[in-house]
Parts: sequence; structure tokens; C-alpha cells
Amino acid sequence: MDTASRPPGRVNDQTKRFVMSDLKLVALDEEDLKIISAHVQDAVLKVGDMTYDARRQHFVMSMNRFAWEVKPRWFKRRHERRRSLIHFARVASVRSTGIDLGRTDEVLSLLAIRFRPTEAPAGIVELDFSGGSTVRLDVECIEGRLTDLGAAWDTGARPVHQV
Repeated sequence: MDTASRPPGRVNDQTKRFVMSDLKLVALDEEDLKIISAHVQDAVLKVGDMTYDARRQHFVMSMNRFAWEVKPRWFKRRHERRRSLIHFARVASVRSTGIDLGRTDEVLSLLAIRFRPTEAPAGIVELDFSGGSTVRLDVECIEGRLTDLGAAWDTGARPVHQV
């Protein structure tokens, strides 16, 4: 693979293998949020991995993200998951439907992140999970960040959706 078609990353000096860079994305509008949504589709997390600090107006969620941007190759047919963190600032309140917040070990699968505008630039960021569960963040404006934390591992399973 030539360097022009190679995804962001570097070659490990010891193993001489190509290593992907950690993903870092910022969302300041609805289009940015759609890009982050595509990268976190099929992320898995536990209910206890979500935290909201009302005083600081921050919502943080750690997850195991399926790395859609890492394509299997001839000698690497396995897929990859990465430990990631998504952070939203300027969050006035958080509501959830279909999630028992007391069951902190319950596993959730994130399907999409959407934005529903209210009084511009404010709106509701919706985190849609499988099974019809949703977390709604009432935000002053869109201000989100997705960051890979460095931990990555192979997985043989690739998420499949019925259409």
C-alpha cells in the first residue's frame, strides 16, 4: 500500500507493522455529529459507563467502539474494537427511556447519535440504543468529542444489521 492510500497512522519500529492512529473527532454542528455517529455505530458499553455532571454540564460515556475505519486485509481478516470516550459539554439535563440506571452492568449497543433542534442553537442529542432504549441530552449547542483511549483488540465478529 502506498502512503497516499494509507489511513492515518505510523509504522511500529520494532514490529515493522502499520499501526492506526487513535481517532479524535470534534462535533460542533449536526453534520459533524453525523460523522461521529457513523464511527460509534455498534459500540457496546455498560449502563455504568455513562456519567452526567450537572454542575459542570458534562455528559461522558466510555465504550468499546467497533472500528469501522479499520478494514480487514488479506493476512488480517479480523476486525477491531477500540476503547473510546465520547464527551458532550453544555448539557442542561439528561433523560433516558428504556434503561434501568440501577442496573449498571447491563450492556447497551449504540446504534446512532442524532440531533433534534429546538431553539437554535439548542436542541436534543439523542443516543439511540438497540431494543428501543434512548438517552436524551438537552444541550445549549452541539459540542461533542470522540476520542480513542489507545486500547485496541481484534474481534472476529462484525456487526450485521437486518434491513
